[in-house]
Amino acid sequence: MNKNKKIRQGFKRAFDGFKETLIKETSFKIMLVIAVIVIVAAFYFSTSRIEKTILFLVIFSVLILELINSTVERIMDFISPNHDERVRVIKDLMAAIVLLASLGAIIIGIIIFYPHFGF
Repeated sequence: MNKNKKIRQGFKRAFDGFKETLIKETSFKIMLVIAVIVIVAAFYFSTSRIEKTILFLVIFSVLILELINSTVERIMDFISPNHDERVRVIKDLMAAIVLLASLGAIIIGIIIFYPHFGF
């Protein structure tokens, strides 16, 4: 197989994974909608280039962590399809990671957008 075909297949598989995520992962879809709203707000309000960069960095970080969370959950379900307390703890820890990143994103969003609401 030539190098270009391998690269195309790699991209196809990545897009297939993204499509799978959009179809089956409700949390990711919700986060994606919120991300779009934040991106629109970043361009609607006169945010600086650095503020936009920070918002994009935070958005992609949360989405990536959610993808990692979904992947770990699927791996754990595959390894241990029956209820296992250890698996539950692992899944809860992964959810806590995403929650912490999301809370950080909310705080950063408030810091950036607060001046635009004239309080």
